[in-house]
Amino acid sequence: MSADAAKAAQLLKDHRDSIDRLDAILVYTLGERFKHTQSVGRLKAEHDLPPSDPAREAAQIARLEDLAHQADLDPEFAKKFLNFIIAEVIQHHKQHQS
Repeated sequence: MSADAAKAAQLLKDHRDSIDRLDAILVYTLGERFKHTQSVGRLKAEHDLPPSDPAREAAQIARLEDLAHQADLDPEFAKKFLNFIIAEVIQHHKQHQS
């Protein structure tokens, strides 16, 4: 293996190691987020509040789009990601109300 190929292989490994660490952070962060949204769902169920809050959801989407711009991330991707999470949270909230 040439020196350039060895250097490229090490850089690839370093990038993949970083990706693996970031994937772990994402999974644990989502786990923590869902713990909080489950608590919100229980509170909503206990107080007979609706499972979704369209005004909050719209504000969160706008906030996330702004954060995406700041992070140099495609805002449409960020919006789709948050919409996916919101849909999952609403399902959890509906389950608490059953």
